[in-house]
Amino acid sequence: MEAKKSLSEINERIRDGSVRVVTAEEMPSIVEELGPDGAVREVDVVTTGTFGAMCSSGVFLNLGHSDPPIKISRAWLNQVEAYGGVAAVDLFLGATQPSEDRGIEYGGAHVIEDLVSGRAVDVMGEGVGTDCYPRMEIETTLHLEDLNQALMVNPRNAYQRYNAATNSSDRTLHTYMGTLLPHFGNVHYSGAGVLNPISNDPGFEYIGTGVRIFLGGAQGYIVGPGTQHSPGTGFATLMVSGDLKRMSSEFLRAATFTKYGPTLYVGVGVPIPILNERLALSTAVRDSDITVPVVDYGVQRRDRPVLKSTSYAELRSGFVEINGKEVPTASLSSFHMARMVAGTLKKWIERGEFLLTEQAEPLSKSGVSRPMKQTKELPYVGDVMNRDVVTVGENISVPEAARVIVGSRFDHLPVVSDDGKLMGIITTWDISKAVANGNISRVSEIMTRRVYTATPDEPIELAARTMDIHSISALPVVDKDNRVIGMITSNDLSRLFAGRRSI
Repeated sequence: MEAKKSLSEINERIRDGSVRVVTAEEMPSIVEELGPDGAVREVDVVTTGTFGAMCSSGVFLNLGHSDPPIKISRAWLNQVEAYGGVAAVDLFLGATQPSEDRGIEYGGAHVIEDLVSGRAVDVMGEGVGTDCYPRMEIETTLHLEDLNQALMVNPRNAYQRYNAATNSSDRTLHTYMGTLLPHFGNVHYSGAGVLNPISNDPGFEYIGTGVRIFLGGAQGYIVGPGTQHSPGTGFATLMVSGDLKRMSSEFLRAATFTKYGPTLYVGVGVPIPILNERLALSTAVRDSDITVPVVDYGVQRRDRPVLKSTSYAELRSGFVEINGKEVPTASLSSFHMARMVAGTLKKWIERGEFLLTEQAEPLSKSGVSRPMKQTKELPYVGDVMNRDVVTVGENISVPEAARVIVGSRFDHLPVVSDDGKLMGIITTWDISKAVANGNISRVSEIMTRRVYTATPDEPIELAARTMDIHSISALPVVDKDNRVIGMITSNDLSRLFAGRRSI
């Protein structure tokens, strides 16, 4: 007969102080030793926890009415814009919104942390002017206690797992997965693995709408599945909510990813009642059981290549093997703080301060995370590139190259091998310098060998960004075999964008 117990029994044990609580990190060895039936009898609640960057976070704030009243259309808190289209003095402040005076070094997440930490926040608002809301401007300074309500509502938190990120390109990338070094220089990952809430109840036997949770150092609730909820692919998410006035800056921390933008680190923990053997087994998950794809962010497209599958155990070892090379790994989330979340939740339950709630509705075991429907597409490089590109070999002389470039439409000459593969590039400037210096030598001696290129199936926005980042004015277009098939220049892009603006 299967061992089981009810939620009401567990809550009664919480009230009388006899409840038995362990963290998700402790549970695997208990199940291994006692079996799932013995674990049900031994353990009442398993606490989970995660603490990482959760960009999809924010707060609803009610400022109270001014005199004369104002209907706020636009508002700024410490120069960070908040959305004012909710009601007269209700605002929504998103964690990733950058400030207007400090840029990405300070954003909505920092305002949230300032409020929770008891610091004053400067508020500016613009009104629309109506008979019942005649005021047009407001400036004031507020603390968290001055707000009528401050409700955290996070559309997507506590991802079941995250892609691990690396970078095959030849330049450093600044992303929401941190700074990724070129040529597979590092791998970044995020998530709490064995402590992750959803990984400990992937079938949503307990996790669901209305379940009481740990959120930012206070009690909160699961609102429902988060945006981009996709449990079928192992990327389930939670939408959560709680009272910001009860939260702690220990478990809500603002941060800025270099050259990417602000984010909010949020502590989230879900208690899992061990109602039956199935929940005992699911909470026995280990880091080695949770696999994640290693994705190449060097390919700047929506569908990035997956290089391999790995586990949290391998990621935490400090190295992952990619193409026969040991690549160092680093976590963007804090496992120490995830332990703090799970441990604090454990203490609350043991002290009788936290009762478990029934789910009003289980989370869906299916979800929708489709690509955006794009009705207006920018052209691809292949649509606008010049196909009559002129190339030269590396062994021709500089004077010969000068005659070729004078007779061509371009200020750049790709240098190719005998079989047409790109080897380098020279420009009119390179030739001018060589002539001025009396260096009438071979092209191979003056060409630039590190060439930035485009592919015909690449959106022109990516080609434009490559030119901007590297301060260059043209890109050879190459096929999959690195043969030059065209050229795209900044003049081509200027004409294209000017034409689009005139439509």
